[in-house]
Amino acid sequence: MSKDKDKGKKSGFNYAIFYRRIALIIYDIISVIAASYLAILMRYEFNVEEVMEEFMAPINSFLPYNIAITLTIFAIFHLYSSLWAFAGETELQNLVVACVISGICNALGLQFYKVIDQPVPQSYYFLYTFFLITLIFISRFSYRFLRTQKHRQEKSGNASNVMVIGAGEAANVIIKEIQSSLYLTMKIRCIIDDNPAKWGRYIQGIRVVGGRDKIKESADLYEIDQIILAIPSAPRREIGKILEICKETNCELKTLPGVYQLVNGEVNVSRLHNVEIEDLLGRDPVVVDIDSILGYVQDKVVCVTGGGGSIGSELCRQIAAHHPRKLLIIDIYENNAYDIQQELVRKYPDLDLEVLIASVRNTARINWIFEHYRPQIVYHAAAHKHVPLMEDSPGEAIKNNVFGTFKTSMAAAMNGAEKFVLISTDKAVNPTNIMGASKRICEMIVQTFNRHYDTEFVAVRFGNVLGSNGSVIPLFKKQIAQGGPVTVTDPNIIRYFMTIPEAVSLVLQAGAYARGGEIFVLDMGEPVRILDLAENLIKLSGYKVGEDIRIEFTGLRPGEKLYEEILMDEEGLQDTANSLIHIGKPIDVDESRFFVDLQRLNEAARNESPDIRDIVRSIVTTYHPNINDACQKTTEHLMELQKVAEEINGE
Repeated sequence: MSKDKDKGKKSGFNYAIFYRRIALIIYDIISVIAASYLAILMRYEFNVEEVMEEFMAPINSFLPYNIAITLTIFAIFHLYSSLWAFAGETELQNLVVACVISGICNALGLQFYKVIDQPVPQSYYFLYTFFLITLIFISRFSYRFLRTQKHRQEKSGNASNVMVIGAGEAANVIIKEIQSSLYLTMKIRCIIDDNPAKWGRYIQGIRVVGGRDKIKESADLYEIDQIILAIPSAPRREIGKILEICKETNCELKTLPGVYQLVNGEVNVSRLHNVEIEDLLGRDPVVVDIDSILGYVQDKVVCVTGGGGSIGSELCRQIAAHHPRKLLIIDIYENNAYDIQQELVRKYPDLDLEVLIASVRNTARINWIFEHYRPQIVYHAAAHKHVPLMEDSPGEAIKNNVFGTFKTSMAAAMNGAEKFVLISTDKAVNPTNIMGASKRICEMIVQTFNRHYDTEFVAVRFGNVLGSNGSVIPLFKKQIAQGGPVTVTDPNIIRYFMTIPEAVSLVLQAGAYARGGEIFVLDMGEPVRILDLAENLIKLSGYKVGEDIRIEFTGLRPGEKLYEEILMDEEGLQDTANSLIHIGKPIDVDESRFFVDLQRLNEAARNESPDIRDIVRSIVTTYHPNINDACQKTTEHLMELQKVAEEINGE
């Protein structure tokens, strides 16, 4: 038998398909005959003796023609060539239409075969069509039904119980795919929706059990392992409220990316992803009309330093979408530069893109680049940003951040750049670490340069961005994946958070507002406790805090503060057209002393002098590194108290 199959395959003829089609044709012939006789018998309530011969004669006479016509119609509508194991709405429509046309042809044909003027009862035609549809439907869809039932039994042993939140179109698509798939080991147990009109109704055979108040109860009742959030059009604030309930169930949470996926018809199981921490920020994403503000980059030569980093690469993506004359990317790290280069080449094949490996600390290299390409708009994102590492290597923070900014600013000014936008940080405000102090000096540099050159120099200051290189969220995820513990420096430490695309879009808009000398401050929303982030991530991953994954407090790291400020005491605050962007009033700088101190700082950094911090303190009078020592002692005291409390609870 296997040899025959192999022979058939080699000859290009598939015997399995041939035999299957023959079987279907034979079944259809029997179905046409059965439908013809069942229709007339039902008309007379299956009393054979009452059926008039005048009615049976035309049916018998036309039957061979009816069979031939019906088989031809079925072939035209692909009833012999469809993959019925995956039959759906299209196949069902084709089946019904083919049977209806067969019924019409049967009715017309019988008009020519009637023995007397009295026609076959009209009910016969409807009954014939009904029986034919029923019999053909059974043959085509029974295989899919049996196959689905077999698959459900096979996967029921290791299937995860799933709750779907949302009873809309997105949920319908997701449920349908899960139930029809041979490979997904999920079992939909219940649906949650806040619309009372949907309670008690069914989607794909799954009951809508109630609103969000039923989430905990249903998770326990149906032994739910996974919750799918299928409401892509819901506001972020509402999603946050629902997730606050869900994370108490210890179920794994997944969600759809956004409403645009539904609009584009891209909703499917592959689009599901784990719920991210930004879903719990409790606010809607920042929306900026990028098209209206990015006109100033169109047909311009735009340069992004540090273009391979988290912020720099997103700047490149959003700029590339708005038709610059040339996009110039500068980065010292070749792997990051290569990644963003390949991404942009793939997405924007017509983009005039230049990617250069260079250090902003190299005066000759930076000067050559600016003289050769003459960028009109410069976004300076190149910097060392890791606080503890820079505490151990303060000279590198000064060389790269301070003098890298100085050299790039000078090159931009001397080569006619129109705008220079410095990416700064909230750590520049009352800094307790060398990284924040170095960025404050960078702000002072661009404000000073703005007074002496035609280039519009500005700085944009914002807090932490979710998912950036070196940020706490990727670290937490890695620790959770390894089974814990999750390390938090201090139970009271708070930070401002924003997603990378949000921060970059506001940076671009601030660049459009720039008139020179401003320090733009982005509204980061409400501060978030890092401990809350850690607990939420553990719960969103389906684990219990303290039982499955422990949290350990390690103490503040060198140079780290419990909280970050956005504005210094001396700075005022002005509003812009965007309520999320504010302007800090420029602070007067004694320029003659400033440049003398910069020269001293440059020599100290090059000579690896231990006096670097003292010189920085003389430049940035708000720099107080000793404050961190007091915070560290407080943290250590709290950790000791926590250990004592744990010992008491243990007893």
